Amino acid sequence: MLGLKLSTDPRWANVAESNLSEILTDHAYCEQKAASNAISIIIRFPEYSEIVSTMLQIAQEELSHFEQVHNKILARGWTLGRERKDEYVNDLASFIRKGQGRTVDLVERLLFAAMIEARSCERFRVLSQNVKDEELAQFYHELMISEANHYTTFITLARKYGQGLDVDARWQAFLQFEAEVISKYGKDEKIHG
Repeated sequence: MLGLKLSTDPRWANVAESNLSEILTDHAYCEQKAASNAISIIIRFPEYSEIVSTMLQIAQEELSHFEQVHNKILARGWTLGRERKDEYVNDLASFIRKGQGRTVDLVERLLFAAMIEARSCERFRVLSQNVKDEELAQFYHELMISEANHYTTFITLARKYGQGLDVDARWQAFLQFEAEVISKYGKDEKIHG
């Protein structure tokens, strides 16, 4: 369904599980950034009422996920660490085309968000199937479903509002670029690391 060109090595879950406080802190900030991204899309494209309404819903869901992850951190007696730089997202952002008009800009932002949601969904699946902590495994299974829904929403909106553009060809280019980017990661206690 996701079309990712390079799957995460399941051993990455062992790296993540070896330092749960780090992976949970990184995950919390991923959720916060996802909420911020949805709000950013609202600010950039307020004339699209459907997109505004949808992004409001996604932002609320992502903040709810942030709260859930934060509660997992607190339940383990830890505190939320400082924000981590997400090199994967920064690398992926370099692929966004700029200066080609509002329609292209909107589609690029939606595809960029879809790509991050797709990889997050895939990473959550790996965690849900490989971590020994049953509570976390179930938690990541539930979040995997949510991320898949967000991915589908972003792709659907890109196709709807990208009329006249070859959105599917651009998505395939995003997938190919993302495979090159993600090949550099997978060794750290980060959701995309």
